[in-house]
Amino acid sequence: MDFLNGLIALANYVLIPATSYGAQLALGALGVTLVYGILRFSNFAHGDTMAFGTMITILFTWLFQSWGISLGPLPTALLALPLGIIGTALFVLGTDRVVYRFYRRAKAAPVILVIVSMGVMFVMNGLTRFIIGTGEQNFADGSRFLITAGKFKMATGMEEGLAVRTTQVITVVTAVIVVALLFWFLNKTRTGKSMRAFSDNEDLALLSGINPERVVMVTWIIVAGLATIAGVLYGLDKSFKPFTYFQLLLPIFASAVVGGLGNPLGAIGGGFIVAYSEVAVTYAWKKVLGYWLPSALVPDGLAQLMGTDYKYAVSFVILIIVLLFKPTGLFKGKSV
Repeated sequence: MDFLNGLIALANYVLIPATSYGAQLALGALGVTLVYGILRFSNFAHGDTMAFGTMITILFTWLFQSWGISLGPLPTALLALPLGIIGTALFVLGTDRVVYRFYRRAKAAPVILVIVSMGVMFVMNGLTRFIIGTGEQNFADGSRFLITAGKFKMATGMEEGLAVRTTQVITVVTAVIVVALLFWFLNKTRTGKSMRAFSDNEDLALLSGINPERVVMVTWIIVAGLATIAGVLYGLDKSFKPFTYFQLLLPIFASAVVGGLGNPLGAIGGGFIVAYSEVAVTYAWKKVLGYWLPSALVPDGLAQLMGTDYKYAVSFVILIIVLLFKPTGLFKGKSV
């Protein structure tokens, strides 16, 4: 019985949150890896693209709520999400036309595009803060829990109660659907195959009659969709604050690099590796160990390796280790 109670505590505080967080990082890392694999530069504005898309979704969510429109037990933000994706896609396409296209046609070095993306990042960050403010916004409505700890205890008679938030289930289900659709698109459609060909060999793709501007446009639209979905899911699961998304850039890039930049499968794997590492290192294990170890061996302290304030340091350490020992990532990147 103690073992099961410990397992439930582990699920509550490590397994379920890490799985949800990993799905969010995976979607974010997919956007980064697509830009790197197809457009050939590291997009430092991706975190703020997530924030921008989430902001638009929140504004439409508030509008729908003021009209009395809702999805019942599900968050109203899911209804506003397609509008958020459209708004973000239009903004990102406009940014590409005004900014990135010039450097792309001038055959600028990737490092120049990285610096340009940092400029775009600061503009998007300022715009988001100006429109919605710098404070925290909690826009999750509907049913909060799918399974509550109290009901679980009553049903099972266990000392520990399993609690599963609705947003955590929505995050995982949405991520599975989005990833499946993305891989179907890349592998089965003509446009997806053109994107893969363009990524593998740009000159050969151009000789084959592939329109590079169309590939770029579709890439940005997909990236905008992935960023908005990832940002909204993260905001629903936690809360929305523009600066948080700026900080998220580190674990997202760590996920993409760990998996292998340019490799979509690697981005997904890297997202879960980083998420589980962050949660496991910052979790206070005393409660779980109290169930699993004899009382004489239970530590007096919290058995926490690192405080939650330093969770992004975990991503940084993982990133450094991978760059030192396996620069191409665990799944070997640089191809879509």
